Amino acid sequence: MNAVESKKIWLSSPHMGGTEQDYVKQAFDTNWVAPLGPNVDGFENDIENYLGNNSHVAAISSGTAGLHLGLQLLGVSHGDEVLCQSLTFAASANPITYLGAKPVFIDSERETWNICPEQLEIAIKDRISKGKTPKAIIAVHLYGMPYLVEKIHKVASDYNIPILEDSAESLGSSYHGIKCGTFGDIAILSFNGNKIITTSGGGALIAKSSELKEKAIFLSTQARDNAPHYQHSEIGYNYRMSNIIAGIGRGQMEVLEKHVGYRRNNFDYYKKNLSDLSEVKFLEEPKGFYSNRWLTCIETTSYEVREKLRLALAKENIESRPLWKPMHLQPVFADCDAYLNGISDDLFDRGLCLPSGSNLEEEDLFRIVSVIKNELR
Repeated sequence: MNAVESKKIWLSSPHMGGTEQDYVKQAFDTNWVAPLGPNVDGFENDIENYLGNNSHVAAISSGTAGLHLGLQLLGVSHGDEVLCQSLTFAASANPITYLGAKPVFIDSERETWNICPEQLEIAIKDRISKGKTPKAIIAVHLYGMPYLVEKIHKVASDYNIPILEDSAESLGSSYHGIKCGTFGDIAILSFNGNKIITTSGGGALIAKSSELKEKAIFLSTQARDNAPHYQHSEIGYNYRMSNIIAGIGRGQMEVLEKHVGYRRNNFDYYKKNLSDLSEVKFLEEPKGFYSNRWLTCIETTSYEVREKLRLALAKENIESRPLWKPMHLQPVFADCDAYLNGISDDLFDRGLCLPSGSNLEEEDLFRIVSVIKNELR
C-alpha cells in the first residue's frame, strides 16, 4: 500500500465521545449563544471536580490566553524577567513578551525532560546577582509527563518566586496522586484540537481562590467595571470561552479518563513492539509519576536515525514530528539569556513524537510499528 492509497494517520487528532452535540444543541435551543451561560458554568464545575485540591477554574479562549492572564495576575509587567522552560511550545514563552517582560530560558533534566532544578537555581542566583530577581517561573509538564514538582517548587519557594504551571499537555496526569494543574500558584490547561480532550479551541485558568478566579474572568471579559454603562478602569481582553464551545468541553470531560487510557495503551503497544530495537528508547515514568501519555515520544540514537524514521513514516502517510525546538534556539528569542546544559538540544536532535491519538486503531499502530521496524532492520 502506497501513501496515495493509505489512510492518513495523524499525530493527535480530535476524538469526540458522542454527547458533545447534546450540550451544543441545548445551547442553541435555549439561545445561549454567547460567551457565558450554563455550559460555561458547568464546564468549569466539571474541571474543578475532576482536579480537586480546592481548584477554581475560569474557562477561556485558549491556553495561551491563560498564560497571559496568569502572568498579569502574578504581577508581571514591562521590564520584568520570567524564567521559562526552554523545551516547550512557543505558546509557553510568547505571553511573557505580551506584557513587555523578557523570557530567560532554562534547560531540561533527563528524568522527565522538563525544567532542570539545578539550572533553575543557577539562573535565579545569577539574575539576583545582576540586580534582577525573576518575577515568575513557567514550568511545563511536557508531553503529559509531570515535572519534578517537589524539587522545582522547593527552589521557587527558597527564593519566593511564584510558579505558573503550564499544564496544556497534562490534563489527566498526576504526581503522587495529585492532579497536574493544581501545583502552581496559577495553572493553565489547553483544549486545542490536538489535546487529550478538545473544545476545538479553548483553555482554562486554574486559581487557588475564588477571588483570583473572578479577577481572571473580569480581565477576560474586557475588564468592564460594575456600572450601568460601559466603564473600564483597567485594560481587559476578549478571552472568555463561549457557551457553545464549553458544551463540547462538557461532553469531552465525560470521556477524559477513557482518552487517557487509550493514549497510555498506545505507549504500551509501542514499547512492547519497539523495545527490542537498540536505536529506540522510551521516556519512563519515575516512581509516583503518572503521565497521560498525550504524545508517545522516543529517543533515537542520532539525528540521522530520527530523520530516517520521520521521512519513512511520512512516505507512508503517517504524521510524526521532532520534539519541540527549544526556545533558546528560536530566531525570535535569539537575544534572550539562557542557562543550558545541552539536554534540550540533544533531545531535539534525536527525539521523535509518534502518532498518539486516542482514536488510533490497532491496525494503525501495527502499521506505524511495521514502518519503524522495516526501516531500522
